[in-house]
Amino acid sequence: MKGTAVPLVLRILAQGPQHGYGIIQEIRERSGGVVEFTEGTIYPLLHTLEREHLLSSSWEVLPSGRRRKLYSLTETGVQRLTQLTADWRQFRSAVDAILSDGEVVPRWGLS
Repeated sequence: MKGTAVPLVLRILAQGPQHGYGIIQEIRERSGGVVEFTEGTIYPLLHTLEREHLLSSSWEVLPSGRRRKLYSLTETGVQRLTQLTADWRQFRSAVDAILSDGEVVPRWGLS
């Protein structure tokens, strides 16, 4: 759903540094496969979040000699995550109030 990518990525990184593909896997696993991001979605998002100073990055060298970029949440990122989480909870509560309004009865064709 639109607007959920940023808080989901920030929340995963609140657990500790992670590389892009690891973020994709973690979101897939934690959502039971309901939420999936592709590499074509996650990497541009990570670069944007880094430019906005919500994330920082460093390079990790694997035993194989390959390098991968690790992303970490900054203090600014923590603050944004806190705000986005509060906003989401308020929105979710409002939607739940509407959807939990009892039995669904169509208004058309009833006499």
